[in-house]
Amino acid sequence: MKEYLIILVGAVLVNNYVLAKFLGICPFLGVSKKLDSAFGMSVAVIFVMALATAVTWPIYTYILVPKGLSYLQTIVFILIIAALVQFVEIALKKYIPALHKALGIYLPLITTNCAVLGVTILNLDEGYTFGQSLVNAVGSGLGFLLAMVLFSGVRSRVDAAAGSTPKAFQGIPITLVAAAICSVSFMGFSGIVDGLFK
Repeated sequence: MKEYLIILVGAVLVNNYVLAKFLGICPFLGVSKKLDSAFGMSVAVIFVMALATAVTWPIYTYILVPKGLSYLQTIVFILIIAALVQFVEIALKKYIPALHKALGIYLPLITTNCAVLGVTILNLDEGYTFGQSLVNAVGSGLGFLLAMVLFSGVRSRVDAAAGSTPKAFQGIPITLVAAAICSVSFMGFSGIVDGLFK
């Protein structure tokens, strides 16, 4: 149980895929303007990460590796993730059309979201078991949610203070500076996992 908690806390705070590993930056910058769309995108990413891990881990372990096809993992994983994203998009369009419209083009972009692919590949690279992989995927999704919600608040404050921002920094530059500061703040969590569970 302790190792699962370490993986979960590590994935959310220490090894945050957006703010520490810099994966999934496209939706991080594109959808974080409004809290509701940031939250909706994050929930969709959590679902896709967990489901993709639950499908890709057994396929890799029991099909690709025994048949000597492990070099195909990236292609196979992208196909699986694309199918899962289509499933999520169809479900959102049918049951939550307002969220589907708010996410717009960024929902299909989960297919190419390197954070989702990164989680599935890094689970295997770390040698995680199936259970550990699922915990890491959910933790990584929660870390994505945390980063999106926090940055949504930061962006609303930056937008509110747009008049006091120098002209050269207005728009994307100040957004990137704010993202960098958020990223640096997460560096303060490094070592927390070791300190909590000694």
